[in-house]
Amino acid sequence: QGVAMSNGEERFAAQLDAAGIGYERELMLIPGRRFRFDFLITGTDLIVEVEGGTWSGGRHTTGAGFKKDCEKYNLALLHGYRVLRYTTDMVNKGDAATQVGEILGNEGVKTAL
Repeated sequence: QGVAMSNGEERFAAQLDAAGIGYERELMLIPGRRFRFDFLITGTDLIVEVEGGTWSGGRHTTGAGFKKDCEKYNLALLHGYRVLRYTTDMVNKGDAATQVGEILGNEGVKTAL
C-alpha cells in the first residue's frame, strides 16, 4: 500500500536533495494516530507539510479536511514538533526550501548548501 506523493512533494524533495538537507517522508509521528506527515527534517523537530489543492478545491480546503489538519498540526505541537506549511505554489517558486534552509542556518544545523 504505497502513499501517493503530490507533484509539490516530489519537487520539494528534489529541492531539499539539491540543498543537501536530509529528510524522511510520510512518517507517522503521533503515537496511536494514523496521521502521516509529508517531511521530517533530519536531526530537527521540523515537520514540513506541502498543501496541495489549496486553490482547486482540494481536501485541505473542505470543512472536514481543514478540521482534520488543525487536529493533526496541533497534536504535532503537543508532541514537540514544529510544523511548516507550504502551498504547491510556494514550493514551485523555491520559497519553501529557501525558508527551511534559512531556519536551519539560523539554528546552527549543519547543511551542505
